[in-house]
Amino acid sequence: MTHEEKRAWIRLVVAVIAYAAYVVTILRRADGGPLPDVPYAAALLWTIGGAIAAAIVAEIGMAIVNPRASRVIDVRDKEIGRLGDYTGQAFVVIGAIAAMLMALAEWDRFWIANVIYLFFVLSAILGDVTKIILYRRSVPEW
Repeated sequence: MTHEEKRAWIRLVVAVIAYAAYVVTILRRADGGPLPDVPYAAALLWTIGGAIAAAIVAEIGMAIVNPRASRVIDVRDKEIGRLGDYTGQAFVVIGAIAAMLMALAEWDRFWIANVIYLFFVLSAILGDVTKIILYRRSVPEW
């Protein structure tokens, strides 16, 4: 398994766990009440910051465990990274359009912030899953 594939696995797992933790936190705070009344901003920011920190720590841990692993990025790694990023970016666009439409319809800020966060997470998941699949199979030739 290449260094870049390990990084994709780390980011995928961290994104899923962090978003699940955020959803559980919000649902517990709601305690059956309306979700827009839940104080979500701090949980959202801490979850995002925690996910970034966890991914960095996990990547450092991966480097410590296997210090001799090659970190050379070849043409295949670059192509896989590019295809994964392009695939994931579709969800960023969809999330931006959804948030814009929600703002125009004057939805509560809670829903707008959460749809943006959801689609960022979906973008990361789709991009990393695409990368993992491409590492396990091969890069398509057009």
